[in-house]
Amino acid sequence: MMNGNPLDQELVREFIFAAHGDFAKVQVLYEQEPALLHAVMNWDTGDWESGLGAAAHTGRRDIASFLLARGARMDIFTAAMLGNLAIVQAMIEAQPEALTATGAHGIPLLHHAKMGGEQAQPVFDYLQTKMTEEATA
Repeated sequence: MMNGNPLDQELVREFIFAAHGDFAKVQVLYEQEPALLHAVMNWDTGDWESGLGAAAHTGRRDIASFLLARGARMDIFTAAMLGNLAIVQAMIEAQPEALTATGAHGIPLLHHAKMGGEQAQPVFDYLQTKMTEEATA
Protein backbone atom coordinates (compact mmCIF):
# COMPACT_ATOMS: atom_id res chain seq x y z
CA MET A 1 0.00 0.00 0.00
CA MET A 2 1.00 3.60 -0.33
CA ASN A 3 1.19 3.88 3.46
CA GLY A 4 4.95 3.42 3.69
CA ASN A 5 4.82 -0.33 4.25
CA PRO A 6 6.73 -2.58 1.84
CA LEU A 7 4.73 -4.03 -1.02
CA ASP A 8 4.00 -7.73 -1.02
CA GLN A 9 6.65 -9.27 -3.28
CA GLU A 10 4.20 -11.77 -4.77
CA LEU A 11 1.95 -8.88 -5.80
CA VAL A 12 4.94 -7.08 -7.35
CA ARG A 13 5.90 -10.27 -9.20
CA GLU A 14 2.33 -10.72 -10.47
CA PHE A 15 2.20 -7.09 -11.67
CA ILE A 16 5.50 -7.30 -13.52
CA PHE A 17 4.57 -10.63 -15.11
CA ALA A 18 1.29 -9.05 -16.24
CA ALA A 19 3.12 -6.04 -17.68
CA HIS A 20 4.77 -8.39 -20.17
CA GLY A 21 1.45 -8.65 -22.01
CA ASP A 22 -1.76 -8.74 -19.95
CA PHE A 23 -3.10 -5.18 -20.09
CA ALA A 24 -6.38 -5.98 -18.32
CA LYS A 25 -4.55 -7.53 -15.39
CA VAL A 26 -2.15 -4.57 -15.18
CA GLN A 27 -5.15 -2.24 -14.91
CA VAL A 28 -6.80 -4.32 -12.19
CA LEU A 29 -3.61 -4.68 -10.15
CA TYR A 30 -2.82 -0.96 -10.48
CA GLU A 31 -6.32 -0.05 -9.25
CA GLN A 32 -5.82 -2.46 -6.35
CA GLU A 33 -2.37 -1.06 -5.48
CA PRO A 34 -1.21 2.16 -7.20
CA ALA A 35 2.24 1.88 -5.57
CA LEU A 36 2.96 -0.95 -8.02
CA LEU A 37 3.62 1.80 -10.57
CA HIS A 38 7.18 2.26 -9.25
CA ALA A 39 7.78 -1.25 -7.91
CA VAL A 40 10.76 -3.23 -9.17
CA MET A 41 11.74 -6.86 -8.88
CA ASN A 42 15.25 -8.24 -8.62
CA TRP A 43 14.98 -11.45 -10.63
CA ASP A 44 18.60 -12.34 -10.11
CA THR A 45 21.74 -10.63 -8.96
CA GLY A 46 21.22 -7.16 -10.35
CA ASP A 47 18.51 -8.04 -12.90
CA TRP A 48 15.98 -5.37 -11.89
CA GLU A 49 12.70 -4.95 -13.76
CA SER A 50 9.68 -2.71 -13.40
CA GLY A 51 6.29 -2.99 -15.02
CA LEU A 52 7.31 -0.25 -17.44
CA GLY A 53 10.53 -2.07 -18.25
CA ALA A 54 8.57 -5.26 -18.94
CA ALA A 55 6.21 -3.44 -21.28
CA ALA A 56 9.14 -1.76 -23.04
CA HIS A 57 11.10 -4.91 -23.90
CA THR A 58 7.98 -6.77 -25.05
CA GLY A 59 6.72 -3.93 -27.24
CA ARG A 60 3.52 -3.38 -25.25
CA ARG A 61 2.85 0.24 -26.16
CA ASP A 62 -0.62 0.09 -24.57
CA ILE A 63 0.73 -0.98 -21.19
CA ALA A 64 3.65 1.47 -21.31
CA SER A 65 1.32 4.35 -22.20
CA PHE A 66 -1.05 3.42 -19.38
CA LEU A 67 1.78 3.38 -16.85
CA LEU A 68 3.36 6.60 -18.11
CA ALA A 69 0.00 8.38 -17.96
CA ARG A 70 -0.15 7.48 -14.27
CA GLY A 71 3.32 8.79 -13.47
CA ALA A 72 5.75 6.00 -14.30
CA ARG A 73 9.23 7.37 -14.95
CA MET A 74 10.21 7.50 -18.63
CA ASP A 75 13.55 5.89 -19.42
CA ILE A 76 15.60 5.46 -22.58
CA PHE A 77 14.35 1.90 -23.13
CA THR A 78 10.71 2.93 -23.06
CA ALA A 79 11.43 5.99 -25.20
CA ALA A 80 13.11 3.73 -27.77
CA MET A 81 10.19 1.30 -27.88
CA LEU A 82 7.67 4.14 -28.17
CA GLY A 83 9.66 5.72 -30.99
CA ASN A 84 10.48 8.92 -29.14
CA LEU A 85 13.59 9.85 -31.09
CA ALA A 86 14.10 13.23 -29.39
CA ILE A 87 14.39 11.65 -25.93
CA VAL A 88 16.70 8.88 -27.14
CA GLN A 89 18.95 11.34 -28.98
CA ALA A 90 19.10 13.71 -26.01
CA MET A 91 20.00 10.92 -23.60
CA ILE A 92 22.71 9.53 -25.86
CA GLU A 93 24.13 13.01 -26.44
CA ALA A 94 24.22 13.60 -22.68
CA GLN A 95 25.53 10.12 -21.87
CA PRO A 96 27.07 8.32 -24.87
CA GLU A 97 27.39 5.10 -22.85
CA ALA A 98 23.60 4.81 -22.99
CA LEU A 99 23.98 3.54 -26.56
CA THR A 100 25.20 0.21 -25.24
CA ALA A 101 23.05 0.14 -22.10
CA THR A 102 21.00 -2.92 -21.34
CA GLY A 103 17.64 -3.09 -19.65
CA ALA A 104 16.01 -5.88 -17.70
CA HIS A 105 17.36 -9.36 -18.44
CA GLY A 106 20.33 -7.76 -20.22
CA ILE A 107 18.18 -6.81 -23.21
CA PRO A 108 19.94 -4.19 -25.36
CA LEU A 109 18.53 -0.79 -26.23
CA LEU A 110 18.35 -1.69 -29.93
CA HIS A 111 16.00 -4.59 -29.14
CA HIS A 112 13.62 -2.20 -27.38
CA ALA A 113 13.49 -0.03 -30.51
CA LYS A 114 12.89 -3.13 -32.66
CA MET A 115 9.98 -4.15 -30.43
CA GLY A 116 8.39 -0.75 -31.08
CA GLY A 117 7.71 -1.75 -34.67
CA GLU A 118 7.06 0.76 -37.42
CA GLN A 119 6.52 3.66 -35.02
CA ALA A 120 9.98 3.13 -33.56
CA GLN A 121 11.77 2.58 -36.88
CA PRO A 122 13.41 6.05 -36.82
CA VAL A 123 14.85 5.25 -33.38
CA PHE A 124 16.03 1.84 -34.57
CA ASP A 125 17.72 3.43 -37.60
CA TYR A 126 19.33 6.13 -35.44
CA LEU A 127 20.68 3.57 -32.98
CA GLN A 128 22.08 1.38 -35.75
CA THR A 129 23.80 4.39 -37.32
CA LYS A 130 25.28 5.46 -33.99
CA MET A 131 26.48 1.93 -33.27
CA THR A 132 28.14 1.74 -36.70
CA GLU A 133 29.81 5.11 -36.11
CA GLU A 134 31.08 3.92 -32.72
CA ALA A 135 32.40 0.67 -34.21
CA THR A 136 34.34 2.46 -36.95
CA ALA A 137 35.66 5.31 -34.78
